[in-house]
Amino acid sequence: MATQPVTVARIYLREGEHQLNRLIDFLHHEEKVAGVTVLRGIAGFGPDGRMHTASLVDLSLDLPLVLEFYDTPERVVAVLERLEALMKVPHVISWPACLHLPGA
Repeated sequence: MATQPVTVARIYLREGEHQLNRLIDFLHHEEKVAGVTVLRGIAGFGPDGRMHTASLVDLSLDLPLVLEFYDTPERVVAVLERLEALMKVPHVISWPACLHLPGA
């Protein structure tokens, strides 16, 4: 199986920040990155230490979100630079990975 080097970038958000749709539109329509996944957390906290949780009693609308995308290393660097210039995105991490290409 052939592989291709990629970089995975992960952006940590909260629902209450209302940035998710804008980020997805930017990554899909403007930057056309190779792939995006959004995960919704059931609990988490950020630098402020405030806990955000989902419970039956308190169905929070401010839960943690993780937006993850990947592309070639050069593209990810360029996309992250544009994101920083266009909108304030908190808590971004990235790492190198291998994309496994089926049938190659």
